[in-house]
Amino acid sequence: MKQETARKDQDQPPSLHGRAADNLEYIRDAMQRSREFTAVPGYAGALMGVTAIGAGVIAETQTEPLFWLATWMTEAVLAFLIGVLAMWQKSKVSDTALNSIPARKFALGFLPPLIAGVILTALLLYKGSPSLLPPVWITLYGVAVVTGGSYSVRPVPLMGWLFILAGAAATVARPELGNYFMIASFGFLHIVFGLVIGRKYGG
Repeated sequence: MKQETARKDQDQPPSLHGRAADNLEYIRDAMQRSREFTAVPGYAGALMGVTAIGAGVIAETQTEPLFWLATWMTEAVLAFLIGVLAMWQKSKVSDTALNSIPARKFALGFLPPLIAGVILTALLLYKGSPSLLPPVWITLYGVAVVTGGSYSVRPVPLMGWLFILAGAAATVARPELGNYFMIASFGFLHIVFGLVIGRKYGG
């Protein structure tokens, strides 16, 4: 009798409630992935912060503005390569395509402020005002992180707003402190938020 009861229980299909809960969980996960670009680098972002601190230390020793600029431009290229490689690797692990809708929205929000930064950099160098570059770079990078990060995980836009605040502080500070603001923002903010993103969002 007990064997027949157990056999009947095994033959019964899963309950409607159980299937509905599973489907709801799947739909919730799919909607979350469709809203957020989760391949933002965490630990690699912290590495970008470390290289920025190194670049800032080197730049501080430069007496010629051109060498100072070359140091930070080299760091920008290095950080870009680290970020792209890390996003590619993380997208493979998290099964998030880099040509997905959230990824395209992230890029469309992230790139315009950076393009504006390139234009303003050329203008300020042409006008002979390199001391204005730190607040411009910090602020526009913050805007890029906020606009692109609105399609990413929560700590990303928060980091962007802190960059904007640092840029505002650099704007009213003495020009000779600009390099220190670069170290504090591109260096330490990247490290802190990179570690947070890495621990909470899978690297």
